[in-house]
Amino acid sequence: MKTEWKIFLIIATFLFGVAILYGAWTYGEGGRVEWIGTVALLLSFLLCSMCGGFFWFVSRRIDLRPEDRPDAEIADGAGEIGFFSPGSYWPFGLALAAAIAGLGLVFWQFWLLGLGLVTVIFAACGLLFEYYSGTRRTAEH
Repeated sequence: MKTEWKIFLIIATFLFGVAILYGAWTYGEGGRVEWIGTVALLLSFLLCSMCGGFFWFVSRRIDLRPEDRPDAEIADGAGEIGFFSPGSYWPFGLALAAAIAGLGLVFWQFWLLGLGLVTVIFAACGLLFEYYSGTRRTAEH
């Protein structure tokens, strides 16, 4: 995680510098700051800072990974990495629900917005709990 937080914070520093430069440049050219681009760059800076801060916070609490050690061998990274879902329809349903909610917001139709938000919650719960359904086996059975 050491590499990740450094990359995100370097990008965040760059975006902050560009935001200042962009604001100064647009003020010099037109006599006023162009706020849309400046705010977009500042929000991008904040997002990268948030991700970099999260990775920095996590990297302090876990052991060094093979990617972070200069003396690591390729074999140190071997083994099971984690569980990856082979396929799920829930991301499609979540995207469809978000599109319905977005259409309700665009056309200012509260019934469509409400329907979309309810389906977003339902699809997010389905995605979150898709591997927690079914019968539960315990050591007693």
